[in-house]
Amino acid sequence: MRRTTELPKNMFTVAPGVWGRKDVFVNFFMIQSLTNDSWILVDAGLKWSATKIKKMAAYLFGPDSKPTAIVLTHGHFDHVGSVEKIADEWDVPVYAHHLEIPYLTGQSNYPPPDPTVGGGLMATMSFLFPKSPINIWRHIKVLSPDGKIPAMQEWKYIHTPGHAPGHISLFRESDNVLIVGDAFITTKMESATAVMMQTKYLSGPPKYFTYDWQAAEKSVKELASLHPKTAATGHGKPMRGRELQQSLNALESQFHEKAIPARGRYVPHPAITNANGVVYIPPKIKSGNATAWEVFGVTAVIFFGLLYNANKKKKRRVANENLLDIEYNF
Repeated sequence: MRRTTELPKNMFTVAPGVWGRKDVFVNFFMIQSLTNDSWILVDAGLKWSATKIKKMAAYLFGPDSKPTAIVLTHGHFDHVGSVEKIADEWDVPVYAHHLEIPYLTGQSNYPPPDPTVGGGLMATMSFLFPKSPINIWRHIKVLSPDGKIPAMQEWKYIHTPGHAPGHISLFRESDNVLIVGDAFITTKMESATAVMMQTKYLSGPPKYFTYDWQAAEKSVKELASLHPKTAATGHGKPMRGRELQQSLNALESQFHEKAIPARGRYVPHPAITNANGVVYIPPKIKSGNATAWEVFGVTAVIFFGLLYNANKKKKRRVANENLLDIEYNF
């Protein structure tokens, strides 16, 4: 293992044996077993995240290391963007909850994102976000119903639906560390400004992709009942200690006020899903201003174009970067 007093940019330590990295607006994680040298990757970021994932793995575990498995909290586009590429290259299994399988094997679209929930530019332009499935049938494996994580005896998973049908969160009971996915997050994901500035604020799941608010509330209550001491989320910075405890208790007790949007496609009635995918989607909420949507659409295209170009420039700058080799000790 390796150790340094200063991690590379956008990498962060969550807890002993747990590291994360942010790519633009989403996080992925690497977990090492506390009993051996095996490790797993949790989520796979965006389409261009593969190089960053491999560099992080090389930095932490050595240039030829690969995980025993990839575990997906869910299959939304920003959590599985590079999974096919790296699963092919590493030749490792990809584990997910059985209710998430239709969206990972090309069988079903997700319930479409809802741009009417309000809260900022990210929500408004969410109609552009991919909802189509990926197809990684060659690698996909279903997580055991007993809650165990392959090769990670210290961890268990908890089914936390609402944001996605087969959404899971990971928990290590020995020190109450929680990897949440998007069951709740620590920024205001609907706001582009909050996302880019990494404004720290514990909130419910991203509103524009949450299809069942009753299930989402139940998931938050279950996670709060674990009394986590550290929570690392799919979006935003890790939160710990009293700040986490107070914020999570407030979210649980005031979920309707803090998490559920005042209006939205899935607020009155959820989408209905089963093991084969989506079976019912509520009708759209009509928008009274088509011109505004067109303006927002153009803004969104420009926004992501700038992000993509910035990412390409950054990749060129770090192409020849040398990785440090310093031992980690916990």
